[in-house]
Amino acid sequence: MIKIRKCQSVPGLLIGLEMMISAVAPLVIAAPTLAQSKFTDVQSNWSESCITQLASQGIISGYPDGTFRPNAPVTRAEFAAMIGKAFSNAQRTRNPVQFVDVPTTYWAYSAIETASQAGFLSGYPGQVFNPSQNIPRAQVLVALASGLNYSPTQSATTTLNANFSDSNTIPSYADSGIAAATEKHLVVDYPDVKYLHPNQLASRAEVSAFLCQGLGSSGQASSIPRQYIAGLGSSSITGLLPSGTSIPVKYLDAKRIVVSPKETTPLTLTVATDVTNNQGKVVIPAGSQIVGQLQPVTGGSQFVASQLIINGQQLGINASSHSITTTQDVRSPNFTAILKDAAVGSVAAAGISGLTGNKHITLGKVLTGTAVGTAVGANQNRNVLSTLRDTAIGAGAAAGISGITGNRSITAGKVIPGAAAGAIIGGIVDQSSTNQVVVINPNTDLTLTLNSDLNRNF
Repeated sequence: MIKIRKCQSVPGLLIGLEMMISAVAPLVIAAPTLAQSKFTDVQSNWSESCITQLASQGIISGYPDGTFRPNAPVTRAEFAAMIGKAFSNAQRTRNPVQFVDVPTTYWAYSAIETASQAGFLSGYPGQVFNPSQNIPRAQVLVALASGLNYSPTQSATTTLNANFSDSNTIPSYADSGIAAATEKHLVVDYPDVKYLHPNQLASRAEVSAFLCQGLGSSGQASSIPRQYIAGLGSSSITGLLPSGTSIPVKYLDAKRIVVSPKETTPLTLTVATDVTNNQGKVVIPAGSQIVGQLQPVTGGSQFVASQLIINGQQLGINASSHSITTTQDVRSPNFTAILKDAAVGSVAAAGISGLTGNKHITLGKVLTGTAVGTAVGANQNRNVLSTLRDTAIGAGAAAGISGITGNRSITAGKVIPGAAAGAIIGGIVDQSSTNQVVVINPNTDLTLTLNSDLNRNF
């Protein structure tokens, strides 16, 4: 780890006098070589429009395989190259420095020399530049503020505390530069702009966003969504989503979900896209998890949400899907195809087995019918009774399953005692009364609607 102290004698210096060399040498990343405006891996990325804008101007480049690699870190040499192209007309105010680890034959020699003379970047003591070292977010922002000659107009501490919940993690050398960058709206973060993450390595997408903002402050229009830019009235933006807001979700473990019409089973869904409020603030980022259960309703099944998990933070949520009434006769000739790549509720699995007389049902995943809330992997063509034996099930459920399958020797690997555990199964499939199961397409059937306001505190 490098310990940084501010150096008073060089105005744009990012790092200072004391260094403790890391025991692990930084990874050298090859310079991007392909200039293009369209990349195969930035679609729907939060900074896609900015990346496309900079690429079309020749400021950033991709790789020979057509990718941009938005989440990859940026080395100091790569950042110098981006700076040189973005601010090619920057005035050189410093004398040139011959860095001992940047030979004239190095691919970024000219870019590093230009960035240094223009005041964006400085080296380490002993005229060391460390071109292959990955650069953290704080250093990127200080470099831009320094090279663009930005200074804070009010107390740096006041600005930082007002805008960032993690302002106490900002290195002291960076306070002034980041405060100035914040005032000039250079600071961008996704999904929550209230967290600066100053010591986190800057990704290629983040550096692109910083550059877009730097160019914007010089007169070019910004293509970064307003809600990701610090200092644009974020303190007045609330995390309120009103009742009736739609939340698109997906289920990552299977293409379909098959349950009994009488079955209640826990399920965890993933938020498919960012959910924003009427001020453009991302309240529920894509990738967040929604915990709830599928439960019987008249004519089918419905998902009812109870908990929202965002970056490890748990929030209560009152949301549900519409009633799903698409059913399938388990004796239909095409039913086997439906089971392929499907997650099957344990009650449905037992019922299908009992109704069809086929004890070897191909299941991609069997869901427990209890409050355990976990899904248990099943080998292809594994005997459904063996799968159920290895599944944590309620005592009442175990008795019911053994009853309809005719196998009285089912012993759950972990039987959950108590009436509630048996009742939550929602009722065992009665083969004398039904041979129908509910077939759910998660991507289209489980879109959720808020039944009451959701207010997330930022």
